[in-house]
Formats: sequence, structure tokens, C-alpha cells
Amino acid sequence: MSGKVAAIGTFDGVHAGHAVVLSEVMEEARRNGLEPLAITFDRHPLALISPQRAPLAITTIEKKTELIAKTGVTPIVLPFDEKLRSTTARDWMRMIHSQFGVEHIVVGYDNTFGCDGVALSLSDYRRIGEETGITVSEAPMLPGVSSSAIRKAIAAGDIDEANRMLGRRFAIPGIVVEGNKLGRTIGFPTANMMPHPGIVVPGNGVYAAVAYLPGGTRRDAVVNIGVRPTVRRGNNLTIEAHIIDWSGDLYGHQFNLVFHTRMREEIRFNSIDALKRQIEKDTSNAKLFLSDATKQIK
Repeated sequence: MSGKVAAIGTFDGVHAGHAVVLSEVMEEARRNGLEPLAITFDRHPLALISPQRAPLAITTIEKKTELIAKTGVTPIVLPFDEKLRSTTARDWMRMIHSQFGVEHIVVGYDNTFGCDGVALSLSDYRRIGEETGITVSEAPMLPGVSSSAIRKAIAAGDIDEANRMLGRRFAIPGIVVEGNKLGRTIGFPTANMMPHPGIVVPGNGVYAAVAYLPGGTRRDAVVNIGVRPTVRRGNNLTIEAHIIDWSGDLYGHQFNLVFHTRMREEIRFNSIDALKRQIEKDTSNAKLFLSDATKQIK
């Protein structure tokens, strides 16, 4: 088994801060002829330790591993169970050294692992590493970027800030479910999304987004998230996407919404005609915004 260099963490969102750590893993691998790994979990540790405090996820497990793999680092997903929860940092190192051949660990500036990890410093990890045959280095810090800060920005509807910290556009996967079909009666049919369970949803408002439909079709979209106050029926949150210049039956199909910017707040209009006029404006504004290639995060 060839030697490995690894980073350990939840990697939720695989954001710009994680990218710094993964880049350091790749560099360490190149310098020393090692294989790069990212060891992560099938759920946030708090989902087991304190479920009521467990945060909503920024990405699904599948998307997380895909994003890690795109950096050239191989993702390894471990089940976060009671056994792993009670594993000390020393036993962690022994385990990844024996099972995966890890010879070096790259840690982030606020990264800890092991049930005793919160009390350990970088020098402690290095000392334990010497006892288990693993060297330890620290990746550069990217100030102000964290999964918790990104979740907060998304929930507040600040998609521009969330996208900046992610280093790409925030996306929600989901399935199209049946709605009240009001949109089609006023010339703006919508796809009503049931988002993937456990994913953070942007705050109420109207967004310019791109819809990725079955088969890979890409279409600009206007997305309303909220309670539809003009035609309100209860307090249920809805995610409605008007897919611009497209028609078809999507019921029961999976699709993704990639959020580019928040255009306005969700507001109540005095009439359906006023709502229709505003949707026309929103559609025009979304087209203009989404056509500006300089605003795209690659």
C-alpha cells in the first residue's frame, strides 16, 4: 500500500476555505510522492452527538464527494457512529495509518479530530503523530470563511456572500411536486420543488437562478421562495421556479437550482395583475443578470 496524505473533516459545502486545505494536501502529495485523501463523514457529527443542534447541510453527501474528487483528492466517507464518536485522536491516527496508509495529515486552522480533539493543539497532534508514524502540518488560514457562516448567509438570503465564500454558486437539488397551478393561468408556469431533505434553503425572496433539468438541459429561471403572500394558502414554505422559455412536464423528476443572486424581497401585491406585471419585470431582470458572463463563478 502506497503512502497517503490526508485531511480530516466534515467538509460541508467544500467551500473556499476547504479548497485551501485540499490544495495543501495536493501539494504535500506532489512533494513527497504520496496519494491525496480527504476523510469525511456520512453525516455531521452533531447529528449523533446532539441532533437538536445539528446544522442543515450545504451539500448532499454525493455532491460533497464529487466536489472533493474534482480537486484531485480522493474522498473517503466514514460512518459517524458511536465507535467513531468515542475514538481519541491517538486512536484516529493509529486507525488511518493502519487502514489507509496515511503518513501525513494536513489540518485546517480550526480543524480538530478525535473525541479529545477540542483540547489539543497543533503541537499535541504533532507529538501524537510522532508516536504513530504520522507527520502533521497546518494549512494556511482563509479568514472569515466557514460552513456556519455560509449557512447563515444562505438562510438570510445573502446568496452573493454565500457564493463568495463557497467559491461557486450555491445549489439545491430536489424533485418537482404538484402545486396549485396558479402560475400557468397567468402565463408563468412554475415547477414546485421539494428540496433534498436536510439541505439549507435560502431565505424568502425572489432569485435569479439556473435550472438544470433532466438530461442536462440548462435554463434560466426566476425562483420564488416563501409563502406566496398574494395568493396565500397557509404558512407552508414553497420553492417555485419559473423556467424561462421552456415548457414541459417535470412532475416527479429530479432537478437542480443554482442560485446566482437575490433580486428582491417576497412581497404581497394588491391584485393578480400587479403580481403578473412584477413577474414580467423579474423575468427580464433575471435574463439580464444571467446573460452577464462576467458575473459567473466558474
